[in-house]
Amino acid sequence: MFIKNTWYVAAWDHEVTTDGLFARTIIGVPILMYRTADGKLVAMADRCCHRGAPLSVGRREGDCVRCMYHGLKFDAAGQCIEAPAQTRIPPQAKVRTYPVVEQHRWIWIWMGDPAKADPTLIPKTPWLDHPDWRGLDGYIHYDVNYLLICDNLLDFSHLPFVHPTTLGGSADYAEHPPKVERLEDGVRITRWALNTEPPPFVKAVKDWTGKVDRWNIYNFTIPAILLMDSGNAPAGTGAPEGRRVDAVEFRGCQAITPETENSTHYFFSHPHNFSIDEPAVTKSIHQNIVTAFEEDRAIITAQHRNLSLDPEFKMTPFAMDAALSQFRWVVARRLEQEAAETAAATSGEAAQLITVQRQPA
Repeated sequence: MFIKNTWYVAAWDHEVTTDGLFARTIIGVPILMYRTADGKLVAMADRCCHRGAPLSVGRREGDCVRCMYHGLKFDAAGQCIEAPAQTRIPPQAKVRTYPVVEQHRWIWIWMGDPAKADPTLIPKTPWLDHPDWRGLDGYIHYDVNYLLICDNLLDFSHLPFVHPTTLGGSADYAEHPPKVERLEDGVRITRWALNTEPPPFVKAVKDWTGKVDRWNIYNFTIPAILLMDSGNAPAGTGAPEGRRVDAVEFRGCQAITPETENSTHYFFSHPHNFSIDEPAVTKSIHQNIVTAFEEDRAIITAQHRNLSLDPEFKMTPFAMDAALSQFRWVVARRLEQEAAETAAATSGEAAQLITVQRQPA
């Protein structure tokens, strides 16, 4: 159902503190996160190994957490180190821990084989905390499957229709087909709209009287990470050739993390590199983005409800669907690869067990 051997965004850095317990479900697995006294991140299954109660409703005791159902105490490695009225603790009394990395204000978690958790595979998002860029944190919870959100982000032709007062711009934006390139782990999308109206959220912070050349260039990669170079420059000043004169530039960072099959976490920020000493500009940009993403949630949630009424409904593909079709193919391929690896490993373990059982006593 979900890719496991990949890095998912689990939280913003400020959500996980040194004096509390933070719970969030990631790809159907309840996860507990907290920080030790020295600031080290801990991520473990939010499920006591005894009776399955959530540890997140337990109690912090130093760098440990105590389950408040029967009092078992676990250290930061997930090992049970104390049980009331029981001096001997079974070695199997532990909960699973997960590799977790904090990078550029996002907390990333690896839900698969910990031996494959290579931090160098984490996408780079330096704009989230770079002094030359400004942005605000965003989070939205969806009650839909994460792939419907991916579809929306992979086809920006919806902007003039869903976001006419925020991100949209004029209707001609949808008439400019994007260039779609296949990547090993996703797609790269390049869309230019030349001599077009600037979108309302840009008009709110930039006093332009004429039309603009607008660009959205982004990678959308597994598991569902969008990193985008976007912006506007006065029409005809050379933006397509790389001359961004009097331009407004953004570096959109968006992460879609499945919660369950039909619910999703959506993390986002839209850093800008102009007017960085004017908080009102940052706030205006962020509020327009939030409003627009709520508009997305409304139409995608309505779509989800409609599709749920007829599971046999077949969507009719259009040319505008090229990027989302390719990304879904990449996801399906990765799921098939993981399934094959799991089947091979299970088969090998079974064969080894049979060999051991056949050896003479």
